[in-house]
Amino acid sequence: MREGLRTPEAIVPTLFIPLFFLVVNVGQAARIFPGSTTAFLHGQGYGAFQLPSSMLLAASFGSAALFLVEEIEGGYFDKIRATPVSRSAIVLGRLFAEGVKALVIASLIVALGLAFGITIASGVLGFLLLILLTAGWAIVYAGFMQVIALKTRSAAATNSAGLVFFPLLFLTPNFVPRNLLTRPMEIAATVNPVTYVMEALRSLILQDFHWETIGLGYLVIVVAAAIMLALSVRIIRAYD
Repeated sequence: MREGLRTPEAIVPTLFIPLFFLVVNVGQAARIFPGSTTAFLHGQGYGAFQLPSSMLLAASFGSAALFLVEEIEGGYFDKIRATPVSRSAIVLGRLFAEGVKALVIASLIVALGLAFGITIASGVLGFLLLILLTAGWAIVYAGFMQVIALKTRSAAATNSAGLVFFPLLFLTPNFVPRNLLTRPMEIAATVNPVTYVMEALRSLILQDFHWETIGLGYLVIVVAAAIMLALSVRIIRAYD
């Protein structure tokens, strides 16, 4: 967390790029899907439908893996491994920091959305579940990046691996609900775990509590986080 505070300029693209995509996507499609006549918007504007995409994108700009690569290349990581600290603590420290940062960023994005007329249909509790789910995704994605960093020990490889999110994001019901996608795209979205996180976020914004959808989103986060933690700890224990 102190590393993040020392580099506040890293927050600027984390906010600017997701908001840029939100403005562009809404500008392109808002007139096609007017809130008053589009059933899947539940009376809100198209910006409410696009807000979860921006939140997931913002949660995927974590810098934990790059800081880790710096420690590996500088030799500090070897010093940490030489201490009796738990291997899981080495992993969880950075993931916790990414989760806290994502809570702040998600809150800012939602606050900006509220200023432009987007409402959270599920109320205050829905807002809390919304930012917690976003933070959960940030932890999962940072965990994936840490696995890459530990395995490759290369800043270039770690940076390149970050691009994997964009295909995952666009293989979701990003612009319309799943039932309006073409059949091949619907199949791809159904097998993509990010879809269920996005749909959980979207249900909290557009509808009252739809617990099955919300539960699926949280289940994906819990399972994926457990896998990333197990992989990271295993790599550290086998680290030469």
